[in-house]
Formats: sequence, C-alpha cells, structure tokens
Amino acid sequence: MNAPQPVVVETPAVDGRAARSAKTRDAIADALLDLLADGRPRPTAREIAERAAVSVRSVYVHFDDLEDLFCVAAKRHFARVAPILAPAPATGTLAERADALVRQRFRLYAQAGAVARATRLHAAFSPTLARILREAQARSRADLERVFAQELRDLGTAQRTRSVAVLDVLTGTEAWETLRERYDLTGEIAVQCVIDSIILHLRAARV
Repeated sequence: MNAPQPVVVETPAVDGRAARSAKTRDAIADALLDLLADGRPRPTAREIAERAAVSVRSVYVHFDDLEDLFCVAAKRHFARVAPILAPAPATGTLAERADALVRQRFRLYAQAGAVARATRLHAAFSPTLARILREAQARSRADLERVFAQELRDLGTAQRTRSVAVLDVLTGTEAWETLRERYDLTGEIAVQCVIDSIILHLRAARV
C-alpha cells in the first residue's frame, strides 16, 4: 500500500503592491510624528513628504487630507505608548498611589508631550481629533476616580466633582508643561510638587 501523500495547502501570494502601500502609509505617519516630536506642530505636506522620502502627491494618494493623516498618526502614536498606560495601582497608602500615578503620567508626557500639544492644537479644527481627545480625557478622569476612590468615596457630590477637577488639572499635561518649561523645574521636583498637592488637597477635602 502506498503511503498517504501529504496534504499541500496553497498559500495565496502576498500582494506586493498592498504591502508597499501599507509601508509607505506607515512611513508618512511616522514622518509626521517625528516632525511633531521635533517641535513642528503644523508641518506642511511638503515637509512631511521630505521626511518620509516620498512625493507630496504620495501623501495625498494615501490620505484624504492632512486631517486624515493627523488622525491616523495620533492613533499610531497612542498604540506606541500603550505600554505606559497600564492601570496605576488603586491599593496602598494615599502617598503611594499618588506617587505611582503621577510618575506614570509624567513618563507619558515626557515621551508624548509634543504629539499631545499638536493634538490639542488640531482638535479645534478636526471633529475626529476632538473625539479622540475627549475619549482620552474621559479615561483620565475615570482613572483618577478609581485610584483615589478611598478618598473620594465619602465626599458629597459637589465636593467630589471639584476634587476630581482639581486632580485632573494637577495631573494634566498643562501642569507638567508649566512646571517644567515656565518654571524650569527638574522632572523630579515637578513630580514631587504634584504628589504633595494631591495629598494636601484630598486630605483637606475630607475635613
């Protein structure tokens, strides 16, 4: 009896053009992110094309317009920094929780600050970016309420709302930029300022 012949499964050939198109699209999005990181919040299509080593026409072949490109780049960027966004601990002392959350957020801001500033700038003109920003802000507030649930639990509705607002401001990108850039504080001193402010506010709110 002849041995059974192995079953051969034919794999469809990879579409080379589709692979090249995806590679070019990623290169253009990465070029935009690189320009933002270099402090160029409003790069032109020509500047993006030069950084990506493609033609200006190629930018518009792969993206409907610059708003579409910004939205794709923003999503690509958030995927890159996702590992930093692991939930901060909701157990431990107030000081321990504040320390963990603030350090996590400021690591994120140090890495993503330029892109975050550009996103805020362009969100005024882009419904999609505005939605991405609102969703990020909502996640931020929810995380604050989770991490500091012990301190917020016994507060009245109005005081709880005020306290979450204060925590949101203290741990936001604007606070980090003010401390680091306007007042030229070191990263560690800026972190300690925010941690101390969180602890003082939550202890005072419960009195």
